[in-house]
Amino acid sequence: MKLKESLLSRRDFFTGLIYGSLGSVAAYLAYPVVRFLYYEKKLPLPKAVTITLADIEKLSLNSAVYFQYGYLPGILVRTEAGEIKAFSAKCTHLDCNVNYKPDTKTFYCACHDGYFDITGKNIAGPPPTPLVAFNVKQEADHMVITYPEEGGEEAKKA
Repeated sequence: MKLKESLLSRRDFFTGLIYGSLGSVAAYLAYPVVRFLYYEKKLPLPKAVTITLADIEKLSLNSAVYFQYGYLPGILVRTEAGEIKAFSAKCTHLDCNVNYKPDTKTFYCACHDGYFDITGKNIAGPPPTPLVAFNVKQEADHMVITYPEEGGEEAKKA
């Protein structure tokens, strides 16, 4: 059955189709941007991470190895004196990963040329605060790494 007058002209139909398609594409592209800008980390951090002493004994003096502390990357350093230190491997400037440079005994962030000393203190570049230092404690045949001020506000900021 054919209507004498159409409810929608061909031009209006295609105009609506084009605008609807453009709106869909804009929403598809805008969603990740909006999610990135307003995303809050609500993942809980573990109470502790354990590493066996056998694994730490494999670590040579003045070297580092990466580990995961929940969603945070961590870096475990064995100093020349044999002391074990653990830090967050996230730069405090823009969350890039830091690398340990054994020749200068510093942590280096390649994103914007930031440097931290062996204690985690920021010494050069744009990082505004020191690296977060984890608490390291030996218990029996393993090392226990815990976040400072467990449950504190720093855990939410990281």
